[in-house]
Amino acid sequence: MFDRIETLRMASSMTSHGAQRQKLVARNVANADTPGYRARDLTDFTATYRRAEPMGMRATRPAHVAAGEWGGGQGRPFDTEGEPAPNGNTVSIEDEMVRMADAKREFDLSLAITKSSLGLIRTSLGRRA
Repeated sequence: MFDRIETLRMASSMTSHGAQRQKLVARNVANADTPGYRARDLTDFTATYRRAEPMGMRATRPAHVAAGEWGGGQGRPFDTEGEPAPNGNTVSIEDEMVRMADAKREFDLSLAITKSSLGLIRTSLGRRA
């Protein structure tokens, strides 16, 4: 039922995007001393959510509702193209800290959206939020 509400779907996609970004940040930090390692990041959530390929749903009968224009919002990993160290490593711990803070902001925002949406649903059902 709740998967039909666009706001909750967006919040779920934002949570997933933040998790993927946090994994890339953790991988970058873990490889901070690996010679030749190239730091990676995800494209911004707002740039990928509406432009993402629609989910794998399809209408097989005329009565079915076709998938909307929403997507998973995952984004594609890309090389951050940072300044390489003498050993060829491009990880900057300071940049990774900023990316980690951005991922946390995404999580916090998706949680706030979910809480607000569920509060509106409870109110519409006549229950106290």
